[in-house]
Amino acid sequence: MRGPTERVQAVERSSIRVMFDLAERHDGDLVRLEVGEPDFDTPEHVVDAATEAARAGQTHYTANAGLPECRRAIADTMREQYGVDHDPDEVCVTVGGMEALHLAVLATVGPGEELLVPGPTWPNYETQATLADGEFVEVPMPAEDGYDLDADRVIDAMGTDTAAVVLTTPSNPTGRVFDPEECREVVAAAADHDAYVIADEVYLGLSYDGDPTGIAALTDHPDHVLTVGSCSKTYAMTGWRLGWLAGDSHLVDEVVKTHESTTACASSVAQHAAIAALTGPQEPVEAMYDAFESRRDLVVDRIDAIDGLTAPRPEGAFYAFLDPGVEDDLALAKFLLREHGVVLAPGSGFGDTGQGRLRLSFANSEERLHEGFDRLEAGLRAYRNR
Repeated sequence: MRGPTERVQAVERSSIRVMFDLAERHDGDLVRLEVGEPDFDTPEHVVDAATEAARAGQTHYTANAGLPECRRAIADTMREQYGVDHDPDEVCVTVGGMEALHLAVLATVGPGEELLVPGPTWPNYETQATLADGEFVEVPMPAEDGYDLDADRVIDAMGTDTAAVVLTTPSNPTGRVFDPEECREVVAAAADHDAYVIADEVYLGLSYDGDPTGIAALTDHPDHVLTVGSCSKTYAMTGWRLGWLAGDSHLVDEVVKTHESTTACASSVAQHAAIAALTGPQEPVEAMYDAFESRRDLVVDRIDAIDGLTAPRPEGAFYAFLDPGVEDDLALAKFLLREHGVVLAPGSGFGDTGQGRLRLSFANSEERLHEGFDRLEAGLRAYRNR
């Protein structure tokens, strides 16, 4: 029998890690467009709040579910910004959105049961299904529709072993915001199968073409939705490791019991930082949002100007999923890094549906994005003319 480490290694999609390692070892000038992390610093008032909390002795364990004021701030934010209505006691504060997802999968997926995920998809879901002794099932979304959610495809893949479906909107890696009606249909079908929808909404605050609404607010079955959120992306707080899981109270109560045995509680100092981020001045957040939206527009224009390069229009997050018209995306990514100094994530790292694509992150300055696109355009021309 394989141990947990061997099982995780067996499902690890290594092409993304290969590119990161190559970039780390490279000693020349690189334009790194593979990293999914805001290039901004955490807003100053958030850092100040954390510093004050630490100096005031707020450095001890908190309740497993989190500080009451932090849970209240999260519940208020979910209701006011995304229309998702939860009491504070239906919120568990976690060590980043990553732990929230892990806990959600552990709470819903049993040994041999299925975790369905529309593809292309973030690779960590597969690892989390494996850690739960579950079965990961990628449900390909049609490239010709820009990888938008096709509810019929997901519903057709559901069966008696389906325990949960992950819906990530805005999407990593495509930047698509899923159609509300399609999300509603998936939740209704999940409820019919006595399954759950795990709504990964860590990028929801970075929705550019419409008002963001949480999946749990779109359905008549909110008790079958577990919502994952985080301060990491919207508030440029990746290193603080502060996220949350919200859902029906009986399920969240079970999640808290598991959380007690994984990390006990999120950092007390990070929770005070989150309170300041969620309830304090929003001008820094709005400035970051405006910058990302401007970069999105730049990326769309540059893609349109390059012959043979297409991508679905990113409607959220900070990713574009490029179709350069090749089969071997890893070979192309390595060529672009070594010969032209621009780094992108191979699409095959995001599942079978991502084969032949490249993920570009526009969490970088406009100056570096222009330089990156200049290198990408030259690199694609050289690769095709070899």
